[in-house]
Amino acid sequence: MTPWRLPQKSAAACWLRLAVICSILFCSLTQNSFAASAPKFVIGWSVYAGWNPFFYMAKSGILRRWADKYGIQIEVQRFDYAASLDAFVAKNIDACTMTNMEALDMPAASGVDSTAIILGDYSDGNDAVLTRSGLKLNQLSGKHVMLVQKTVSEYLLERALVLNGLQDEASRLKLVNTSDSDIAGAFLGNHSNQVVVTWKPLVSQILDQDKGVANIFDSSKIPGEIMDLLMVRTEVLHRQDGSGVKFAKAVTGAWYEAMAQMSGTGPGHERALNESAAASGDTPASYSEQLKTTHLFYTPKAATDFNDSAAFKQKMDLVRQFCFHHNLLGEGTQSVDDVAILYPDGSIQGKKDRVRFRFDSSYMHLAGQGKL
Repeated sequence: MTPWRLPQKSAAACWLRLAVICSILFCSLTQNSFAASAPKFVIGWSVYAGWNPFFYMAKSGILRRWADKYGIQIEVQRFDYAASLDAFVAKNIDACTMTNMEALDMPAASGVDSTAIILGDYSDGNDAVLTRSGLKLNQLSGKHVMLVQKTVSEYLLERALVLNGLQDEASRLKLVNTSDSDIAGAFLGNHSNQVVVTWKPLVSQILDQDKGVANIFDSSKIPGEIMDLLMVRTEVLHRQDGSGVKFAKAVTGAWYEAMAQMSGTGPGHERALNESAAASGDTPASYSEQLKTTHLFYTPKAATDFNDSAAFKQKMDLVRQFCFHHNLLGEGTQSVDDVAILYPDGSIQGKKDRVRFRFDSSYMHLAGQGKL
C-alpha cells in the first residue's frame, strides 16, 4: 500500500506559509519584548499654540520614529495646565511643557531640580488682559480679576500695571483663581465678570464670542519675558543607563522635525498645522492666527541665540524677582537667591549650592549641527 503524501507543490506552499507565520510570531514577540524592556518616558502637555505640536508629533509618528532610533519609548499625555505642573512636581511624569515662571515657582521652588532642554517660543501677544465695559488699566482697582493664579497670567497683569505706573494698584485687585478649562465659559457666561487674564486660544474664543470685550494689554508689550519650555527632571537626564540623554536627543530631534514642517520648510506643512490645530479643537485658520502672536523658534539656531544671550538672563531676573516678592519660591525662602538658576554659559543667578533650575542648550545645538 503506497503511503499518502502531499503533492510536492502543496507541501512547499505549506512550508512557506509556516515560515511566514513563524516570522510574524517572532516579530511580534520581539516587539513585545522591546516594549517591555525599553525605557519609557512620559511628557505632559496642555493646550497652547506653542505646545500643540507635541500632540502632532505623537499622532503623526514622528516622536515614535525618533524614540525607536534611540531604543526608548515616549508617551505624550494631555493635562489641564495646573494639573500638568502638579504631575511633574509629584514625579508622575518625566517632562512637561511649562513657562519659565512656572518652572521656577513650581518644580524649582518645590526642590525638584529641573532642566529646560527645548526653548520652544515666547508669547508675543498670546497672553492678554481682557476687560468689559471699556475698563482701562487705571480703572481696575477693587475689581475681581479671573485668572489662573501663580501663573504667567498673574505676572502679565502685574507687569501691565508696573509699565503704566500703576504698581500700587496690584494689592487692590481681587484675584479669582479659575482653571484654564473653566475660565472662558465662566467669563462669557456671567457679564458681572469684568476682567479676565488668560492665553490663546481662550483669548481668541472670548474676543470672538463677546464683541464688548477688549484687549487692554498683552504679552507683545513684554517680548521674551513669557517663555515656553520643555522641562525635564534633572535626575531623569542623569540616569546611569544613559536613557535620559537618549530621551533628550529623541524629543529634541522630533521637535525640530515638526518645526520644519510647521514653518513650511519641510514636507507635511499642511498636516502639521491641521493636526496641531485639532489638538485644541481649533480650525487651521484660528490656529494660524494664534501662531502670529507666538514667537516660535522654528530652528535650533534661533532658539540657542536667544537662550545664550545676555538679554535672556535679564528677562529671567524680572521673573525671579516677581516670584520672590509674591512668596512663590517656597516656604522659608529668605532671599531671591535661595532658588538659583544655571545658564548655558555656566553662570548662575543665585547661590551656587541652591541651583534648582537649569537651562541646557546642548541638545538644541546638536540639532543645529545635525548630530542627533
